[in-house]
Amino acid sequence: MKEESMSEENASELQLHGTLWLTAQGGQHLGGPDRIALLAAIATHGSITQAAKAVKMSYKAAWDAVETMNNLAGEPLVARLAGGKGGGGTRLTERGAALVEQFRRLEEAHRRFVEQLGRQPGLADDLHLLQALNMKTSARNQFLGKVESVIHGAVNDEVVLGIVGGQRIVAIITHDSTVSLGLAPGVAAFALVKASSVIVATETAGAKLSARNQLAGVIDRVTPGAVNAEVTIALPGGGTIAATVTKDSAAGMGLVAGMPATALFKASSVIVGRPG
Repeated sequence: MKEESMSEENASELQLHGTLWLTAQGGQHLGGPDRIALLAAIATHGSITQAAKAVKMSYKAAWDAVETMNNLAGEPLVARLAGGKGGGGTRLTERGAALVEQFRRLEEAHRRFVEQLGRQPGLADDLHLLQALNMKTSARNQFLGKVESVIHGAVNDEVVLGIVGGQRIVAIITHDSTVSLGLAPGVAAFALVKASSVIVATETAGAKLSARNQLAGVIDRVTPGAVNAEVTIALPGGGTIAATVTKDSAAGMGLVAGMPATALFKASSVIVGRPG
């Protein structure tokens, strides 16, 4: 059984679809809706030629499918009839007829199951999250959210992305990138920020800073290395952001877990993408 998701630009139009198929011992493909439809057509027409036409399949492809199903099922699902005009016809065996009936029942149960899944709240958000979890990137910081606003410029655009905890990340990307990604308010997107692009500040009150992004939180841990240290800042809402600073800077600033800190990075350091 396989469920497939089809996403539209508008998340409210997201629908869930699925396909049911059967596998024989060893994982070999026995049949799905197309092959079951062929068996049902054979039962109706009593002729593999007419059945193939009914399901829009070539005569050879129909016989190949029948022979494959007969072999994999361990017993014939379709049998030839001797005599008659044109040398006889074909019919379903008792096992073949039972398989068609059973598949129809399973298909109806599967349809109801998929419909029930499709009515679950938050389907679109969960789909985007699963796609983001499968994403592989070298950027240490990955944030999933939704576009809140887009300000278009002649060359570059400003994209504001709302992330976990109600915070926002501002990115400056080319106008062509905005168009090709289909970025607009309400669209799910992710922001990537390298740890080396993040500056850690412990005192920003009253300071005037050129960095557009300023995410305030509390230092969760400091992991020292031979030259650099990785500083992880816990953000409101459960998110985190990592920064790479020199070992001397970490020591000089007295960075330790539990200390309030702010992660600073330029809007031009943010890479924006779309899930899936």
